[in-house]
Amino acid sequence: MILAIDGASTDLSIALAADDGTGIAEAAWSSARRQSAELLPRALELVASSGRRLDEVTALAVGIGPGSFTGLRVAMALAKGLAYALGRPIVGIPSLEAWLAQEPDADAAVARAGAREAYLLARGAAGPTIVDRERLAALVAGRSVVAPVELAEAFAIEGARRPAAAPTVARLAAQRLAADPGGDELRTLEPIYLRAPRGLPAEPAGEVRWL
Repeated sequence: MILAIDGASTDLSIALAADDGTGIAEAAWSSARRQSAELLPRALELVASSGRRLDEVTALAVGIGPGSFTGLRVAMALAKGLAYALGRPIVGIPSLEAWLAQEPDADAAVARAGAREAYLLARGAAGPTIVDRERLAALVAGRSVVAPVELAEAFAIEGARRPAAAPTVARLAAQRLAADPGGDELRTLEPIYLRAPRGLPAEPAGEVRWL
């Protein structure tokens, strides 16, 4: 059983899936400032309400961004902690790719990169880019977009679809694990930031240790 977590935005989600990626249960909610207080209790509640036990988890899957700096850190710390404690493999899935896989007919996925900037992944693009609010508005006008509710409201993106991609993160992780049962390296797996968070140097002074 795969436990998947996506905390790349203020729209968070968790999911349980069979080892082949088939969904078992999921939960999604919005939280601007309480990721650290909510993710673990909600994950444990989802496991219990599904009639499962935490030790039945066979792998952890986590969205690795880019997106919310705090949300990514909390989700990554939780997933890594559980993977370490349970002795299970972990798989990191780029969040914006999962959002697009969640909505196969969407043209782009957008996550917050700052007060007036966003990460934009257009379908078919090699990777996400950082764009300012004005350019983003022009790029997504008239297109189908996956974006967190708060970002869509703040950046005036009309008709955006809310991400709730943990089930997709689980499915993509199952595909990865089928090809490579070992998953990612627990020690070195880290979020995709594209740039250093505000207030931190562009290059860290030493190795960043997550666990």
